[in-house]
Amino acid sequence: MIFDGPELKKCAANHTALSPVSVLKRVERVHPELPAQIHGSIRRNWGEVAERCKRLASALKARGIGKGDTVALIAPNIPEALECALAMPLLGAVLNANNVRLDADTIGYILDHGEAKVLLVDTEFSAMAAEAIRQSGRDLLIVDIEDTEGPGGTRIGALTYDELLAEGDPDFAYVLPDDEWDALALNYTSGTTGRPKGVVYSHRGAWANAVNNTVTWEMPHFPVFLWTLPLFHCNGWCFPWTITMLAGTHVFLRAPRADAIYAAFADHGVTHLCGAPIIMSMISGAAASDRRDFSQKIKMMTAAAPPPASVIAGMEAMGISITHVYGLTEVYGPAVVCAKKPRWQDLPPDEQARLNARQGVAYELEEDVLVLDPVSGLPVPWDGETLGEIVFRGNIVMKGYFKQPEETANAFKDGWFWSGDIAVQHPDGYVEIRDRAKDIIISGGENISSIEVEKAIYSHPDVSLVAVVAMPDEKWGEVPCAFVELVVGATVSEDELLAHAKSRLAGFQRPKKVVFLELPKTTTGKIRKNELRDLFRESQ
Repeated sequence: MIFDGPELKKCAANHTALSPVSVLKRVERVHPELPAQIHGSIRRNWGEVAERCKRLASALKARGIGKGDTVALIAPNIPEALECALAMPLLGAVLNANNVRLDADTIGYILDHGEAKVLLVDTEFSAMAAEAIRQSGRDLLIVDIEDTEGPGGTRIGALTYDELLAEGDPDFAYVLPDDEWDALALNYTSGTTGRPKGVVYSHRGAWANAVNNTVTWEMPHFPVFLWTLPLFHCNGWCFPWTITMLAGTHVFLRAPRADAIYAAFADHGVTHLCGAPIIMSMISGAAASDRRDFSQKIKMMTAAAPPPASVIAGMEAMGISITHVYGLTEVYGPAVVCAKKPRWQDLPPDEQARLNARQGVAYELEEDVLVLDPVSGLPVPWDGETLGEIVFRGNIVMKGYFKQPEETANAFKDGWFWSGDIAVQHPDGYVEIRDRAKDIIISGGENISSIEVEKAIYSHPDVSLVAVVAMPDEKWGEVPCAFVELVVGATVSEDELLAHAKSRLAGFQRPKKVVFLELPKTTTGKIRKNELRDLFRESQ
């Protein structure tokens, strides 16, 4: 090959590892004076945050933490959680950010399975963490995070986060990984059956999705980003590095509340936020006393359950533009976007909302997303009707499942990552989920998409949230049952909702029962359908 000569080889001058390390290094050098963190009364610029991150990394290195060591975190959306995401890559450590709502048994398993050497824990969760540590049987360095905006709690560690920072070197050197394929983060799936699986991210993948976010969302420099999405969820969809790359401002909320969200909009000029549809409902359904006026345009990225078209239309009418994305822990969070076509803006609002509710197409830096027949492995027709399984391929697919080679091999069958999500592919190439494989309801031999049934019920103005699961039936084997959470103050009856569904669904698709309750949810806003199914098992 004429282009393989010695003068054209990779060298230090023309090839470096892709890594979030470079993101923090640049923002400190270029924009140290710009605002970086807002949390209660805390205000820090990028020079101060970079120094704190270097202190954290160097202090842990002095205590023996280095490349490939797992550093676990139990904390809500606070500055320290962001600093861990920025600091751990500096010393090659692997960040294991944990869901604060998990129980001690699960956290204990994660600490042991992930071989954590350090645990940083917000004192609100110290009691649970202490029990988890006991169950894990590991000898850990425990660091207490005492958040000034938190409720407090008992210290269980050897030192506080601030004391650890005081041990660090503010001039700690930025060092890129030896290989961009080195592990960066360990994220455990929120599986509903069995033990969670450990998903391993690389420096390359994290960097790629951080850039993806800027391109996919058309993000400008200096955004003001409100943390309504948990930082522990897929490393905040890689937005810790995206917002830092753009010299933006991170605005923190320990827990999302309507009044706090509107206050952030009005007081801090928030321009972007992410979250599940429950956050959209929180905003659009806020009481008048919680609302504040704001003049800026806001962009929101939402994932999890497909948002009802009516909710999207309502948010757009408020001046909050919705971008619908889809993904999984295994693909760094969102990896598919409902990319808006220019011609859609000329369509009626209801049609725009319907199109925007689809999952969409691959992110720019994800190589491909298709719907394949799980038996033949071939693409399904792009007809918007034929069901198949969504598969991914590209730079934002996980390294694999930690210590689970068989699970990894099954997930990576035929050169694709198989998601387990059942979908169709429309003639324009846009993917639309019909269900999780385990959520398809098979009634009398007919496949029923729980999402299709949910959309029909969602269209009723008194419905806030809905989840449809299979209910045992002597004649049909199983039939749809709808669990509904109503808008505050609404008094719609079961018969009214069944009649509403009747006008929008085929006979076999209609729910045979409606149950009114507050739906059980994960901390990321996903509805726990497994708990709803358990209600039927317990009644038998």
